[in-house]
Amino acid sequence: MHLDLSADQIQIRDAVRALCQGEFAAHAAEWDQKDDIPRWAVDKLAEMGLLGMSIPEAWGGLGYDLRTTTMVIEEIARVSGALAILFAVHNSVGAYPIYEFGTDEQRKRWLPKLTTTDMGVFSLSEPGSGSDAAALSATAVRAGDDYVLNGSKNWVTNGVHAATFLVFARTGGPGPKGVSAFVLERGMKGLSIGKCEDKMGLRGSHTVTLMMDDLRVPASHLLGKENEGMKVALGSLEKGRIGVAAQALGVMRAAFEAAVKYSQERQAFGAPIAKIQAIQFKLAEMERRVQAAKLLIQRAAWLKDRGKPCGREASMAKLYTTEAATWVTHQAIQVHGGYGYVKEYAVERYYRDVRVMEIYEGTSEIQRLVIARSMLRDGVTV
Repeated sequence: MHLDLSADQIQIRDAVRALCQGEFAAHAAEWDQKDDIPRWAVDKLAEMGLLGMSIPEAWGGLGYDLRTTTMVIEEIARVSGALAILFAVHNSVGAYPIYEFGTDEQRKRWLPKLTTTDMGVFSLSEPGSGSDAAALSATAVRAGDDYVLNGSKNWVTNGVHAATFLVFARTGGPGPKGVSAFVLERGMKGLSIGKCEDKMGLRGSHTVTLMMDDLRVPASHLLGKENEGMKVALGSLEKGRIGVAAQALGVMRAAFEAAVKYSQERQAFGAPIAKIQAIQFKLAEMERRVQAAKLLIQRAAWLKDRGKPCGREASMAKLYTTEAATWVTHQAIQVHGGYGYVKEYAVERYYRDVRVMEIYEGTSEIQRLVIARSMLRDGVTV
């Protein structure tokens, strides 16, 4: 696996970094405090084409490979985890499934706007089905040329501003083989959006509940085949989990960099605290975990870009990086001492932002199950 960035990738990284540092960094704390990311921030990234990072150029996107996409998400997350999840969700599980599983007619209908102005969301979880996603109870009943959907979804990222909603509902019997995927549009009669959740972190990224009450959707909105919706969901989640790892890496890098800077400025016992061995050990361990996370993400993305199986690698990247990010941001607060516990310093926000990353797109416990089952089925690979 070749880890060096190409000249194009370096140019993309530097452009995104300059935009994030120049336009967004000064506002990230305010977005967190107000629990709102203004549309102008989304528009700035959209002007660079980043709503269509994963979509091929033939369909209006930039055609970035996954390694490049994860690099972009990481750079955004270094400034704002909330803004990063907005773009990560849209690109990995909002827009891309329509390209990968949709017909040409569906691509023509939705991708032009999803690559330029509109946001897309992914809605699988329900109040009674999270980790056991196949236990969902929302229903879609065929009625002539339509399906009638009923039920509710929760933990829907980007739901307030989304134009399209990739929703999963039961069209057959129990279990994963009875689930289908549908593309819903904002404004459809019977589709309503609940209140924003008051979250611990990633404030500014709106998370809502969707309600479907006798919602009639044309059969042409079925994505993939009937009763094969879990293929769409699981195929999308591989990219989604790698994207979550990239978000966590960006935030933990920011926390690590803040800890290094603070340790060189803060004086104790007549010298910078960076001279204290206990602090040096913390910084060394932070660096180790950052670099290990980066390699796991790059390997998973490299495999995905080549069309090779990467479910285990995606889970390992997501599991390791999110847990490492929790540890690194925790230690960054510890390095800052009492100042790390107040909102004046960004490390307090970094810790709150990464905590949920061990939960969404599959909890750490589920990732361990995925890794173990894959290993036992396929054997150990080296």
